[in-house]
Amino acid sequence: MTVATPERYAHMLDSARQGGYAYPAINVTSTQTLNAALQGFSEAESDGIIQVSVGSAAYLSGHVVNDRVAGSIAFARFAHEIIGHYPNITVALHTDHCAVQYLDEWVRPLLRYEADQVAHGEEPLFQSHMWDGSTIPIHQNLAIARELLAKSVKARTMLEIEIGAVGGEEDGQSAAINDSLYSTVADGKRVVRELGLGENGRYMAAFTFGNVHGAYKPGFVKLRPALLREIQEGTAASLPGFKGNKPFLLVFHGGSGSRLEEIAEAVSYGVVKMNIDTDTQYAFTRAIAGHMFKNYNQVLKVDGEMGDKKLYDPRSWGREAEDAMSRRVVEACKQLGSAGKALR
Repeated sequence: MTVATPERYAHMLDSARQGGYAYPAINVTSTQTLNAALQGFSEAESDGIIQVSVGSAAYLSGHVVNDRVAGSIAFARFAHEIIGHYPNITVALHTDHCAVQYLDEWVRPLLRYEADQVAHGEEPLFQSHMWDGSTIPIHQNLAIARELLAKSVKARTMLEIEIGAVGGEEDGQSAAINDSLYSTVADGKRVVRELGLGENGRYMAAFTFGNVHGAYKPGFVKLRPALLREIQEGTAASLPGFKGNKPFLLVFHGGSGSRLEEIAEAVSYGVVKMNIDTDTQYAFTRAIAGHMFKNYNQVLKVDGEMGDKKLYDPRSWGREAEDAMSRRVVEACKQLGSAGKALR
């Protein structure tokens, strides 16, 4: 398989919800970290999701160019080519955490680009885009979500929304860590009233249950996974004729510092996508740091010496970094239950 078609992506997410597992959604910042993520998915025999944040999209164009749309398109085209060399997995491409101030310079142009692709009989470059309306009132959040959902239908992509605020900081977006980090059953019901439940276009929903972006020790983050069950069941009960108790495809943001049992509980309530960023960043960079410390005299031209080209060649420490990050991706697949479940 290669990059997921829209139909294949929907099948992936529905299979995860029905099967009680979730896909790691790995944030990447370069072709190296993309390759590391793909290596991990392949070794775990897991389908998965690769995503770029607003900062990563700009960085992928080169820090001087700093163009989010150009970076996203270039990255996606590279990914489409490389993913085809991993025949045992299906991977979806996603843009992550687009806040209101970035819509006109990132996700809206991408949706227009993809709608044009579809109009010319092509598949869209990305399979889903996230609208992060967590910093604005919910009525404005959902009004923009309705607009983007209609555009997503034309682009044959899926929309991801965030209801509530995630604490901590990511790519310049920050929120306090306090009692405001918890969505409600009323929020779930309102989302369905405003967006429907698939008839107006399919979407994923990141309801917040104490999630925090960043690096924290286990126990610091006060998650309430049972809140997801309440939102799912409370919303389902309000829908006449709805069968089942998981109306939403849920997304888990800010998972660093979460206990394994909390992750497993959240997945059991319908989480199908969990964002992984901080931990894979560290795994990648820690391997590079280890290489540099171990080979200090060879990677630096100390006291007029020449060093060792084989050891300061970026490919030498790059391979170590990719292997280390791929191992963390395999670990995530096992924790979320997607390992060994690649769709055939």
